[in-house]
Amino acid sequence: MALTKESVLEKLRNTPLPGGGDAVSRDLVHALAVESGVVRFVLEGAPEAELVAIRPILEEAVRGLEGLNALSVVIPAGPPKGMGKPKQGVKIGGHPTPQAGPTPVPGVRHIIAVGSGKGGVGKSTVAANLAVALAKAGRKVGLLDADLYGPSQPRMMGATERPGSDDGENITPVMAHGVVLMSLGLMLREDEAVIWRGPMLMGAMQQLLGQVRWNAYGDLDVLVIDLPPGTGDVQLSLCQKTTLDGAVIVSTPQDVALLDAKKALDMFAKLKVPVVGLIENMSTYVCPNCGHEAHLFGHGGVAEEAKRLNLPFLGALPLALEVRMAGDAGTPIAAGDGAAAEAYAALARHVIDAGLA
Repeated sequence: MALTKESVLEKLRNTPLPGGGDAVSRDLVHALAVESGVVRFVLEGAPEAELVAIRPILEEAVRGLEGLNALSVVIPAGPPKGMGKPKQGVKIGGHPTPQAGPTPVPGVRHIIAVGSGKGGVGKSTVAANLAVALAKAGRKVGLLDADLYGPSQPRMMGATERPGSDDGENITPVMAHGVVLMSLGLMLREDEAVIWRGPMLMGAMQQLLGQVRWNAYGDLDVLVIDLPPGTGDVQLSLCQKTTLDGAVIVSTPQDVALLDAKKALDMFAKLKVPVVGLIENMSTYVCPNCGHEAHLFGHGGVAEEAKRLNLPFLGALPLALEVRMAGDAGTPIAAGDGAAAEAYAALARHVIDAGLA
């Protein structure tokens, strides 16, 4: 039996809820989509606490359907404390609306992107620590987690509060370590997958730029955008919807990472985004017991590439256990003191000296 919208609705109608009724008759299920065994819908129309209690019941019911490959049930963000009850939930994703070229982001003076050609090079760690280091330097900073499939900034920044909305249209971001933060990860469960095609990603990017009140805590000097790896839909949509003032490219020293970093450089050149400079991450490893310095991924390759391309080399960052532990604990290493924090402070000074913050 093929999985269809009708079969999903029928299953939901036959699933009783606490307090009586079912999700369909109570008009709690919206934007239901069924495609290639993937079921997606938005759950709204009741207090958030009630929806959170209902969601696992509905998920268990739908998972019993034959032909199901994946399931995504999204509860839109509710209001933060003191903001009042929203008129309706904010829906993220969907096809982008027409727009006549790139437009500025209200309340944001500069926008810089942190990108890489491949995953696993520490791009998100660099983005989080750069944002915190800029804030420590006295700048008003925002951080947008644009890695929509794998949002990691909520964990790295120690943020758990859900973004709010007064009107069901505009979103109020959260504050963490002096940085204004917005991430799709703040609106989903930590283990909840985003199963979207390209147009949904492009629509989400448009919303995260235009419907988030980035100046909710005052105008920003700079918005740091943590890009997903590669050269795909999010990067293209970002450059179509707004004007980037610069891009920072993160790579590890080995040849495979550098090959992909060159593709990211080529992408930004074609999209006419100036490159602020290159960073060599995981450049060295110093043994905490004996002090021996090892170059696990090679050394100096990014600096050589920057010299060859006549681009600024922004520095070499070490592979350090304390950086990883700080990110996992939700307090970026740049928020403290020490050699690792100073390395990010130096990176922030490069950005400030370039006139981008």
